[in-house]
Amino acid sequence: MISNPAKRGALDQAILDRFAELLPALDARCVIITGEEQIFSAGYDIGGLPERAPAADAEQLVAHPFAAALDAIEVYPYPTIAALNGHTIGGGLELALSCDLRIAADTIKLAMPPAKLGLVYSHTGLKKFVDAIGAPRTRELFFVGAAIDAPTAHAWGLVNRLAAPGALADQALSLAAEIAANAPLSQRGNKRVIAAVLQAGGALTPDVERELMQLRADGFASEDFREGVRAFAEKRAPRWQGR
Repeated sequence: MISNPAKRGALDQAILDRFAELLPALDARCVIITGEEQIFSAGYDIGGLPERAPAADAEQLVAHPFAAALDAIEVYPYPTIAALNGHTIGGGLELALSCDLRIAADTIKLAMPPAKLGLVYSHTGLKKFVDAIGAPRTRELFFVGAAIDAPTAHAWGLVNRLAAPGALADQALSLAAEIAANAPLSQRGNKRVIAAVLQAGGALTPDVERELMQLRADGFASEDFREGVRAFAEKRAPRWQGR
């Protein structure tokens, strides 16, 4: 949970460092990231930046802890869910987009305000938005800088599902339980394949293509695949071994 109520869930260095430290130590089949009270996150804590900091220092203070936290989310081997309980702004929205799935309370607002702060956003961050919602919607989100409501975000594909505010936690937990009940080798393998395809943006390098083909071959040869086929034929829940 993002907990910084005094600053509307702003992502300060302590919170970002905790993401980078905690996620590699987890082995949960699905992780949910949410906010506290009525806010998911108001974005990076720019109020903590020195007003006249040199550009290189400002970039170091912002980019490095933020990138480390987002990298930890993106490389987590199992699916991740952002449960957007409240307004989701700036870096908070990119953090949510770094998760595999997003479920949002249908009353919230989402926004990317770099144009209102004089900030040129990172190319890596912008690519996530282009991959998720396409270039025209990304341009609208960044050039206008105005907030959009949750139904619009859902229509754009920025969030996967909507929920009534009081039902968000239960729906997120239900989705996580459904994901966690699936075959772990399949979840890890498919997450890796999706990431590789998005990163390539076109033809895969031979090394990556061989890696992904081996993942598929290993899946066919796994005990979990045989168990999945048996369970399907016997009309019962599978008993996954993770191998």
